[in-house]
Amino acid sequence: MAKKQKKGKEIKRKLLHKYRLVILNESTFEEKISFKLSRLNVFVTGTLFIIILIGLTTLLVAFTPLREYIPGYSSTRLKRQATELTYKTDSLVAVLEYTNKYLENVRLVLRGDIENNEINRDSLFEQFKLDPSTIDLKPIREDLALREQVELEDKYNLFERNTGNAGEVLFSPINGSVTQGYDLQKKHYATDISATKDTPVKAVADGTVIFAEWTSDTGYVIIVEHKEDLISVYKHNGSLSKSQGDIIKAGEVIAGVGNTGELTTGPHLHFELWKKGKPLNPQDYIDFN
Repeated sequence: MAKKQKKGKEIKRKLLHKYRLVILNESTFEEKISFKLSRLNVFVTGTLFIIILIGLTTLLVAFTPLREYIPGYSSTRLKRQATELTYKTDSLVAVLEYTNKYLENVRLVLRGDIENNEINRDSLFEQFKLDPSTIDLKPIREDLALREQVELEDKYNLFERNTGNAGEVLFSPINGSVTQGYDLQKKHYATDISATKDTPVKAVADGTVIFAEWTSDTGYVIIVEHKEDLISVYKHNGSLSKSQGDIIKAGEVIAGVGNTGELTTGPHLHFELWKKGKPLNPQDYIDFN
């Protein structure tokens, strides 16, 4: 026990024993600076210095651009930029897909073609159809009167039937005699109206010109997009009064009747109506006489 106490006192003495650190002038041996130190003071001072150095280094790396040079440590700014670029890329991809679909619909209109891979929904209910021979299908007088009234109201108002807006009316692009009507069997998705050359062709409704160019088959063509996904097409024009991107009003002159294109047979207007990529019979909505 006495030995342990003696050993402890010896260690304490060594730790607290004072030493003098003197800095002298080499030539004159004049004392410049002197310090009184002990082993304990040197250990405590050195430890504090190391802790402070580690803390300053950590702060320097964490809050300055130097951290970007450490392998595996990514920059917050670069992360934010990468995230923003990812969102922008997704948005551009969506816009590109929408634009491609839109252009494909315009190509279908120009070719006068429709998709043939649609499901015939009527065939799904074929087994539930009744035999017409067993039913009296002769309409009664009230039914005939109602049909005539509905046909008269709907003939000149495409938008009312689809959206309930009673104020929208389709105007006749030109007045003339119909030389060829709408025929799904022959893939003639239009109404041909004969007219003298340079007769003004008018827009059937307010809209935006999405195509106004020359084509070899149908000459000068102008396509107008209206609200509710309605598109009107005017082909074989002799001249165009509007350009792509123009905003037009209903009844505004957009072209002149002509006889252009390889498929024309004389001065006339080849007029088409398309709704959500499906052709419509123009004579169901417009009176060309």
